Amino acid sequence: MQLVAEMIFWLAAAALVYTYAGYPILLFMASALRGKPVRRGAYTPMVTVIIAAYNEERDLAAKLENTLALDYPKSHLEIIVTSDCSQDRTDEIALSFASRGVRLHRQTQRLGKTAAQNAAVEKANGEVLLFSDATTHYERDVLKVMMPSFADAQVGCVTGNVVYKEQANSAIGQGTRSYWNYEFFLKKHESSICSLIGVCGCMYAVRKSAYVPLYHEACSDFLIATMMVKQGLRAVYEPGAICTEEPNKEANKEFAVRVRIITQTISDLWRNRSMLNPVQHGFYAVELLSHKVMRYLVPFFLLLILITSGVLATSSKLYAVLLVGQLFFYLLALLSFLVERAGIKTHWLAIPQYFLITNFASLFALMKLLRGERYVRWEPVRTVPAAGDQSTVRTIMSSGEGGSAV
Repeated sequence: MQLVAEMIFWLAAAALVYTYAGYPILLFMASALRGKPVRRGAYTPMVTVIIAAYNEERDLAAKLENTLALDYPKSHLEIIVTSDCSQDRTDEIALSFASRGVRLHRQTQRLGKTAAQNAAVEKANGEVLLFSDATTHYERDVLKVMMPSFADAQVGCVTGNVVYKEQANSAIGQGTRSYWNYEFFLKKHESSICSLIGVCGCMYAVRKSAYVPLYHEACSDFLIATMMVKQGLRAVYEPGAICTEEPNKEANKEFAVRVRIITQTISDLWRNRSMLNPVQHGFYAVELLSHKVMRYLVPFFLLLILITSGVLATSSKLYAVLLVGQLFFYLLALLSFLVERAGIKTHWLAIPQYFLITNFASLFALMKLLRGERYVRWEPVRTVPAAGDQSTVRTIMSSGEGGSAV
């Protein structure tokens, strides 16, 4: 039993180390040895900016002003607000910008963000489609930075760099920034080797000729990259194209967002599981397996490491130390949550807390999928009551049998 426990411990530990350290090292080396640069060139296509909105009266006017101020020829810029049956002043605000060229599309039925984007694409005149959220602000030069990549005929999609800013400077915000700094390192090298496996949902551009309408419950910012690869194209990362977002500053809201995204992504992976075959899809399959599948298995690696080190700790000082180290790490994460609830800022505890949030979210998402639940709509509910109040996010799910849960 001791030998079996040791084997399980070290196999799980090796999987964990590969997921967070081995894979980035592999990417760095592969990028240096076989990097495939994008052949950028002068290119100024007609661009349609598609802003998906549901009850976005708080932010939409500022977003439209930001979009109209982009440094790009006005004759080559089209703006469509696609409203998913908004119930507040979203449509009214969009219509107030009609004299400045903004078009409103309102869905006749509430079908979710992806369906609203699909409908807007049908009405778009641009050669390139730029998808955006209503809460995202772009730097003025984003189009001038992103469009040259489309001069490369093999590029079907381009995403940019999200900078998370918040005045409160919370532990969750700090954890979000640390997480995305790590993610953008991976994106940089995945883009260089073959293709991204996912893009930033608040800023990505797609050739209209390569856009494939996605099923309504899809995580579009993940699945769009796979759709490009299926067509023999690449999704690439342009770090110079910068936009800003405000991160969640409360653990429960960030947890809900991570659960939604992971649930949708696992479902998308299952639907497109043929892409996980390295024989057919080469290094792109390695990226999917390492960046997504292994990442979502981390909670199980952690559980196996904890259990086996607990079993072995009674007869080995090494495993006893490793067990105490794990428990101390989890205690720090719990402490971060408690002091955050008390209104105390703890930046040095941000990483343990965020690590635990993301991995609990993976476990929770898998449980939901096994129960047949699916996320079909994302409903950002913006409120304006108190200065500095963070918007809340409510997510609606439906089960495979047609039932629903909130």
